[in-house]
Amino acid sequence: MKQTATLLLFALGTALGQAVEPAKLKLHWAKNYLTISGDHLPGGEMKIHYLEAYCRANSQTTDWSKHTVVGHKTRLVSRSADGSQLKLHCVVSDGVTVEHVITATHDEVDFQLTAHNPTAKRSEAHWAQPCIRVGKFTGTGADATPDKYAYIKKSFIYLDGKRAMMPTQGWATEARYIPGQVWAGPGVPRADVNPRPLHPAVPSNGLIGCYSADGSMIFATAFEPYQELFQGVIRCLHSDFRLGGLKPGERLEIRGKIYIVKNDEKALLKRYNRDFPTHNKLHRKKK
Repeated sequence: MKQTATLLLFALGTALGQAVEPAKLKLHWAKNYLTISGDHLPGGEMKIHYLEAYCRANSQTTDWSKHTVVGHKTRLVSRSADGSQLKLHCVVSDGVTVEHVITATHDEVDFQLTAHNPTAKRSEAHWAQPCIRVGKFTGTGADATPDKYAYIKKSFIYLDGKRAMMPTQGWATEARYIPGQVWAGPGVPRADVNPRPLHPAVPSNGLIGCYSADGSMIFATAFEPYQELFQGVIRCLHSDFRLGGLKPGERLEIRGKIYIVKNDEKALLKRYNRDFPTHNKLHRKKK
């Protein structure tokens, strides 16, 4: 009903010759969860465990709790009056700090991160997980179905230069922990990703996403640099960003996007390629 009202107001403004700006998505963060909300967002809101974990290398076959997770604490620095921007500050237990500037428009959320190692030792944190819950968006949330994995059939990745709906060909089923599916990013050691079934293929671009319940909209996400793409076990999709074990004094700029757009794959790919121009070289097959 709210989504319909928003569209009617937009149409009325257009008919009257008025320039009507689409309503921005709103952001809220508390207790390590980032919430995106908006009348035009399918499901009304999207929760993100932000951040679920900072992680060590040598993680594909090792114990998640005893080995992989590096502790961290995050606090809210500021939130704009209209809810369109948040600033967060993370302190990883090995001393690394990460500043987050998160900004929403009507159809995307932009992430600008700066990681810094002020210590005299190399950081243990090689990658980190924003865990994006897409159950409500896909119409397969806990209130709609007891099947935790119904959303997979509405989810996609890119393999061999084409969109591949999940479960894809070559779907892996064995790992230390099951189920789930991991795609290691180009050049990322396959030993340094999530301890879930590891797909044999490397993605042909850095996008992972899904379709809304009625098929009218697409959710997609990408980060640069990225460690892995991941279909998880809590009705979630991930683009997990790479830190690489920062050297003493080293800084790293990390960028990310969440797109929540109308179902136009060509337009989405054009926008992604514009936002992440380095991904073209990263994913180019070597002859």
